[in-house]
Amino acid sequence: MVPLDKLDQITRRFEFLEARLSAGAAPAEIAPLSREYSDLKPVVTEIAAYRRALADLDEAEAMLADPEMRALAEDELPRLKARIPEMEQALRVALLPKDAADARPAILEIRPGTGGEEAALFAADLLRMYQRHAEAQGWKFQILEEQETELGGIKEVTALVTGEGVFARLKYESGVHRVQRVPTTEAGGRIHTSAATVAVLPEAEEVDIDIPATDIRIDTMRASGAGGQHVNTTDSAVRITHLPTGIIVTSAQKSQHQNRAIAMQVLRARLYDLERGRIDAERSADRRAQVGTGDRSERIRTYNFPQGRMTDHRINLTLYRLDAIMAGDLTEVIDALVADDQARKLAEMEA
Repeated sequence: MVPLDKLDQITRRFEFLEARLSAGAAPAEIAPLSREYSDLKPVVTEIAAYRRALADLDEAEAMLADPEMRALAEDELPRLKARIPEMEQALRVALLPKDAADARPAILEIRPGTGGEEAALFAADLLRMYQRHAEAQGWKFQILEEQETELGGIKEVTALVTGEGVFARLKYESGVHRVQRVPTTEAGGRIHTSAATVAVLPEAEEVDIDIPATDIRIDTMRASGAGGQHVNTTDSAVRITHLPTGIIVTSAQKSQHQNRAIAMQVLRARLYDLERGRIDAERSADRRAQVGTGDRSERIRTYNFPQGRMTDHRINLTLYRLDAIMAGDLTEVIDALVADDQARKLAEMEA
């Protein structure tokens, strides 16, 4: 049974937030209070429905003593007894500690791994997969930086994905994605295994990460496109080096001002992710055993084209609908990862 005192505490907090916002909170308070209010609203709705169900159960059990109402009570009790455990489970999930970054936009980075040009082509396929998935979800997908190969593959790409629940859903994509297929560059028709690395970082704001000017070195350089095409005759490309960590971020769009802004945006996201990782590591010595930790050295998924199969190794999920998945239909995969993550967290709470 869900602790009723905890439900009372949440309801009181929601009522306080509602009263505070109605009374006119200070401008600086409105955004955080509104976010907390929005987060708690569905939980409080579930709490109210759960309490009504408990009251209905008590009333039905009391009706058993009344001969005239007994038949009605006996008809109602099985439905209530079946529904209440389902509601309790939904409440347990709703009460799980939330990742503070779940509501943030996401910075998506894709790079080819082992496999040469085939790995670069697979990285381009993954980019299209995420673009199509974002479109299906109603998210905005903006490419910040992209370096292509002569054959249409990708050396590196960075994108900003914005919308409702973006990081909460995409964070499970971090890791090594492996592909098994006959490369278009392979005349012999042999199946090759290649890989690409995906990193999903929560977007960080300036208030989250303070980067002193003394901690960075900014270099400008001449930008060029794939195969030396689209050569920029001005030094518009920007490379920012974060001296304390050695992290290097580049951006090579047309405007130097835009490149500085993009590079700083990506640098903040990487530093924010680094800090989140440090805190998580302190909280859990077994962090790598959790789904969605963002360990980018971990092989998380295999895409086998000859068999039309995708396997997510973290949860032993295999689906024989690879064409649909590569076309952006990731909902079933991500739903399974979210459910597994919730089950792990529930087990930890109840241990």
